[in-house]
Amino acid sequence: MSIAEEPIFQWLSQFAYQPHLVYAAVVGMMLASSVGLPIPEEVTLVSVGLLAYMGSHPEQFPPPAPNLPHINVHEAALIAFLAVFLSDTIIYFLGRKYGRMLVEHPRMKRFFPDEMLHRVEAWTKKYGAFACFIFRFTPGIRFPGHLACGMLRFEPWKFLLIDGFAAGISVFMQIYLLAFYGEPILKFLKEFKIVLFSLLAVGAIYFLIRKFILSRKRLAS
Repeated sequence: MSIAEEPIFQWLSQFAYQPHLVYAAVVGMMLASSVGLPIPEEVTLVSVGLLAYMGSHPEQFPPPAPNLPHINVHEAALIAFLAVFLSDTIIYFLGRKYGRMLVEHPRMKRFFPDEMLHRVEAWTKKYGAFACFIFRFTPGIRFPGHLACGMLRFEPWKFLLIDGFAAGISVFMQIYLLAFYGEPILKFLKEFKIVLFSLLAVGAIYFLIRKFILSRKRLAS
């Protein structure tokens, strides 16, 4: 499906020449996405990037009237990054303070199947900081992943540093590439994610092998 056919893009495009409404919508959608609501973060980011592209190319996408304000890519990228980072931080601290009570509440159980929660907790315990980075790039488990980081008392400064770094890569890359190159760049983004996850998998294997070798050496000594 083309991004232009996505409901999120079609809705945001109504406000393409009312940038402050788009920025406010992005903040709200990011907050909603972070708590597990079905608003795909990636679709929101590429939609904003594409709207910025359209606004900066009036010869291809004529505005309804001359001299209308349009999406500024730098403002959009910064606002989206801050919204994503704030959302992740809120979820982390909710997990740190109320995590177990929250996920065991009857109304929340459908969002946190036991199998998912056990898997997320196992990843966090096993990979530590590496798991935090993975959660940011994995739709569907961001919310339970960030919650688990808080529940397991992952050090706040580490979480903020790693999540901020990962969010910076994800948000700025998607918005800027769409804003400068338009929809054709989406194929590159998909390929980049495949390469990224391949590198993460190699890193995880190396980490486990190194950990296994060191533990064997300690036992031998």
